[in-house]
Amino acid sequence: MNNCHGCVTCKSADKVLESFIAKLPLETSHHRVESQKLKCSFGLQGVCCRLCANGPCRITPNSPQGVCGANSDVIAVRNFLRAVAAGSGCYIHVVENVARILKQTALAKGELRGLKALDRLCDMLGITGVDSYEKALNVAEAILTDIYRPDFEQMQLVQKLAYTPRYQNWQKLGILPGGAKAEVFKGLVKSSTNLNSDPVDMLVDCLRLGISTGVYGLLLTNLLNDVLLGEPKIRFAPVGLRVIDPEYINILITGHQHALFAHLQNSLMKSDVIKQANDAGAKGFRLVGCTCVGQDLQLRGVHYSEIFGGHAGNNYASEAILATGAIDVVLSEFNCTLPGIESICETLEIKQICLDDVAKKANAELKQFVFDEKERISDEIIATALETYRVRRTKVTLNLLKTHGNDNTLTGVSEGSLKEFLGDSWTPLVELIASGQIKGIAAVVGCSNLMTGGYDVLTVELTKELIAKDILVLTAGCSSGGLENCNLMTPQAAELAGPKLRAVCEKLGIPPVLNFGPCLAIGRLESVAVELARLLNIDLPDLPLVLSAPQWLEEQALADGAFGLALGLPLHLGLPPFIAGSKVAVKVLTEDMMQLTGGRVIINSDAKETANILENIIMEKRKALNI
Repeated sequence: MNNCHGCVTCKSADKVLESFIAKLPLETSHHRVESQKLKCSFGLQGVCCRLCANGPCRITPNSPQGVCGANSDVIAVRNFLRAVAAGSGCYIHVVENVARILKQTALAKGELRGLKALDRLCDMLGITGVDSYEKALNVAEAILTDIYRPDFEQMQLVQKLAYTPRYQNWQKLGILPGGAKAEVFKGLVKSSTNLNSDPVDMLVDCLRLGISTGVYGLLLTNLLNDVLLGEPKIRFAPVGLRVIDPEYINILITGHQHALFAHLQNSLMKSDVIKQANDAGAKGFRLVGCTCVGQDLQLRGVHYSEIFGGHAGNNYASEAILATGAIDVVLSEFNCTLPGIESICETLEIKQICLDDVAKKANAELKQFVFDEKERISDEIIATALETYRVRRTKVTLNLLKTHGNDNTLTGVSEGSLKEFLGDSWTPLVELIASGQIKGIAAVVGCSNLMTGGYDVLTVELTKELIAKDILVLTAGCSSGGLENCNLMTPQAAELAGPKLRAVCEKLGIPPVLNFGPCLAIGRLESVAVELARLLNIDLPDLPLVLSAPQWLEEQALADGAFGLALGLPLHLGLPPFIAGSKVAVKVLTEDMMQLTGGRVIINSDAKETANILENIIMEKRKALNI
């Protein structure tokens, strides 16, 4: 382990965390940014191809084609399609797992915490059953059947879940997806060596992948989790490193698959398990939230208050969370679990356990989740946590940060809980927008990265600029972790809003930034948009609503973006995806897309300039609606 005390770290919007990381004797991602500042220009442009042994080929003005003859358009878009397919595959993996768990739970007549959510989902899908278990079984089987269809056979649930004007647009464009897993497979095949060389055709496939990603990987994952784990409820909760209580045996959770450790959650609340913790010298067990799965647990925290300590931070806060010394086990089950935590875990004797082999870490123990073996797996994790606590806590010096975060972040916001808060009707929100008290809505979503001005810098600065313009911000993803730790989801944040939005927030007792939780909750934001559009009897592109992923990070974010474009929304990115070397791709995504779906991509890394652009778009939409 490198001793990085005094090393240069990247700039951060979270100044408390930035100061903490700068003093750590451990190397983190924030330190490694400096040594990785020099980027490959070919990679940034997307014009490097290494698909065959004639390469890697790099496109330049003097060498406009690879050995095979592929030009910059083919190479860049081929790389882009492959990335979107991979991102879609990640989301489909998640919804497949949760659908399988719902099916197995129904067959075993296990606990279903969200029966109202189940009934709503059955109404949406036109599914019936003699009791809740049969309904759950039929829902799960319908979803799995759709996911497993071949690519040439359209999924049947899309029409039932999609907003009708959008479905008609997709049908007209010929981009309705086949089976979700088959679409991923097809995308990988199509982007392979000496196959497709039509960049426009490949971009169409990206839209098709975006639809299957959004409808299944995003929307349905949330709805299935609501059935299994309980629906979100609005409440105030503590966030930041302050939530880590060293008097407990602390398990840090990372990933996206909440359902995989639901049984463990329940087990940790049992009296005999608590007694085992007491005998080891701890008050009990605590789950500490990190990354998107921590946001999902926070979203449903009202159901798990006995065991959930709070959400500590997003992906690039994970190393600092571990550096407190008070985490005993890292339980991971999907991505956003940084490889950089491995050396820190080794140094601080923190045990790593993985529940899904797709997220297997080099020095972690794999306990592949199997529904029928969940009791054994939970017992083994508890035993490991107890032993790790006993051994390491006598050796490790604690380095807590109780000043980080806040105690009153508003959380538990979903399409259901927000509607309930508004009086079980979307009319109040529409009226606030129509009257100009809320100028429009910006969905600031997605990942956190360390390059777009630094750690969460553009996300926080853009959000502040937007709310100052009386634009309500809804957020989901690692972006929400940065925004909450910078105190933008507390009622006091209303002071940063424009006068009209501030008045609304103060009257309702809410912040100007509403946290919908994990990146999966982008599907919840789509549900809100659909409800507003339906009430106004307009299509989604006509709404005074904009989408921004200011600090997108990985392939899943590109699949999210493809969904946003298919919905017809203006999509802002702080950094361009790696396609700038293709003139065709740039033109299609920034110009031609408006005539196809109504959406378009906007690239800008300046917060003020971006806020002005997005405000102008909102004002144009308002003018078209005569409001």
